[in-house]
Amino acid sequence: MSTITLRDSQQRVIGYIETNSSGVQVGRNAQQSRVGTYDPHTDKTHDAMSRLVSHGNTLAVLIHNG
Repeated sequence: MSTITLRDSQQRVIGYIETNSSGVQVGRNAQQSRVGTYDPHTDKTHDAMSRLVSHGNTLAVLIHNG
């Protein structure tokens, strides 16, 4: 599993994107709460309640707006 740390313009951590071995990504906010998932096989992003948010990867938007 690999993890990318997302930071704002003042270098504060705003969230993380974890990628598992199958390529599915999990977005987490700065407090490590899951905000959504992105599945590259279906090219869809779902929020923490498993509702479809968009086609394509918009995890960074979920993290930033969350």
